[in-house]
Amino acid sequence: MSRAFVKEDSGAEALPERPVSPNRNLVTRRGLALIEAEVERLREELANASGQGDRDGVARASRDLRYWSARRASAEPVDPPAAGDTVTVGMAVRLVDEDGEERTWRIVGEDEADPKAGRIAWSAPVARALLGKSVGEEVTLPTGTMEVVAIDREPEGF
Repeated sequence: MSRAFVKEDSGAEALPERPVSPNRNLVTRRGLALIEAEVERLREELANASGQGDRDGVARASRDLRYWSARRASAEPVDPPAAGDTVTVGMAVRLVDEDGEERTWRIVGEDEADPKAGRIAWSAPVARALLGKSVGEEVTLPTGTMEVVAIDREPEGF
């Protein structure tokens, strides 16, 4: 058989694209800075992989750079309002349950969410339940009913 009809193996596995959320890309200023830093890091990674002839590295960095570039292009920065008494994206919310247990969450963009660090995506069910609430209001969560006891409007530092 002629080699002209045989597909050459490039050596690199085709990577699936990273799925992009169908939701609006609301981000905090911190989240926007994190996205921009990731785009820059990936540009450097792509250049290094290209320079070394690392096909797998190029494929990985290219795929991730496409994802983060799309997220940067669709980013909608949200600043917590200077005044107001209802929960919005970017704010931290402190809650207490009927046993006196406290929990604090900061509502952030989807890409900067880190539940273990207390950052939850604005599109998450818990965050959606908190958006628009004020101090003194109760919110029903999967873990039970909690009361909003404090709202911190200060943006999170970088």
